[in-house]
Amino acid sequence: MINTEPNYIKIFSDIISKKFPQKLSHCQHFLQKERLSSLDIITLNSILFSESDTNNDHKSYDKESIAEILNYQKKTKMNNSEVASIFKISRNTLAIWKKTMVKK
Repeated sequence: MINTEPNYIKIFSDIISKKFPQKLSHCQHFLQKERLSSLDIITLNSILFSESDTNNDHKSYDKESIAEILNYQKKTKMNNSEVASIFKISRNTLAIWKKTMVKK
C-alpha cells in the first residue's frame, strides 16, 4: 500500500531553512522524529507563523493527537474550557472527543 501522507518533516525542514533559519533550534525536536502527529504539525505551525497568518478553521486531529490532548487534560486536572483555550479548539469538540473515546 502506498503512503499518501505528505512528508511533513521534509516540508517543514525546507520552510525553516529557507524562511526561518533563526527558529531551527525551537523546531529541532520535531524534525528529529520519525513521524509527525497532527498535534506536532499544529505546534510547528504556531512556532513558525503568527496567529494572523494561519487559518484555524480546518484543523484536523488524528486519534493519537486526540488521546494526547485528553491525557494532558487528565494529567493537569483542567476543565474543558482551560484545555480548549490552550489547544485553540472548542469546548464542544473536546466534550465530543471525551464521549467518543470513552465508548471505544
